[in-house]
Amino acid sequence: MRGLLCTLTNLYVFAVFARVLFSWIPLSPDSPVMVVRTWLVRITEPVMGPLRRALPSIRLGRVALDLSPIVLIIGLQVLVSGMLLRC
Repeated sequence: MRGLLCTLTNLYVFAVFARVLFSWIPLSPDSPVMVVRTWLVRITEPVMGPLRRALPSIRLGRVALDLSPIVLIIGLQVLVSGMLLRC
């Protein structure tokens, strides 16, 4: 059971990374890759949405840096390497 939780947590971290990378790439709505991007948003938004609302973005000139993926990944890594899962 512990191994399954560790694997799922690591896959979720990968999904968050992939979502961040896909957010930097402009895609047309009819692109086949857009299906993957939509799926990644669908599985990561339930956790990242509340974090995004709770954390202010850092303004860097005309660009805002969203901290929610960073905080989520750090939190999941603490969960995996810390007392809770011990992967």
